[in-house]
Amino acid sequence: MQLTALAKTRYTTKAYDATRKVAQETIDTLLDQLRHSPSSVNSQPWHFIVASDEQGKARIAKGAEGAFAYNEAKILHASHVIVLCTRTEMSEDHLQAVLAQEEQDGRFATADAKAGQDTTRRSYVNLHRYDLKDLQHWMEKQTYLALGTLLLGAASLGLDATPMEGFDFKKLDAELGLREKGFSSLVVVSLGYRSETDFNAKLPKSRLSAQAVFTHL
Repeated sequence: MQLTALAKTRYTTKAYDATRKVAQETIDTLLDQLRHSPSSVNSQPWHFIVASDEQGKARIAKGAEGAFAYNEAKILHASHVIVLCTRTEMSEDHLQAVLAQEEQDGRFATADAKAGQDTTRRSYVNLHRYDLKDLQHWMEKQTYLALGTLLLGAASLGLDATPMEGFDFKKLDAELGLREKGFSSLVVVSLGYRSETDFNAKLPKSRLSAQAVFTHL
């Protein structure tokens, strides 16, 4: 299916069929797509927590208690749930790990090419760290690029998905021990197959008109 058709037909699922499980092969394909998401200067400032069983989903659902209880069923009844996390700092270890992986993957023909890539990436990191002082937000933007890949990837595999910002970040970070590992939760995505009771599946998609959102120069 073409990407345009996927964009027009995918939607945010409001209720899942708890009896249906996504095949592991399908999940593996989706995770491979997610891992290959784009990011500015290939910074990849993310980590993804995947829950595939009742115990794992219940731990994530702790973040949807209280004020966010309306999202609890979307987590518990889904087949799989992914927590998209962002680094809490752009550490030297991470910068070195990314550079080493690029070298291992054959991206540098010369030592100068490797040094140039390292310098360029650090210049962007330092721009946001010292000048713009928005490094955390910049890293979160990269994680949202991964979210876009995940949502379209799920649609391409015939899966329903629900991206959620409605959860207690501090509670979920504590439950999963994320901050001790240098990460913080940003968005939770449920995956699976819609329930017949999902009202949103029957509603027409709504977006602003092309005239409203495009300016052609």
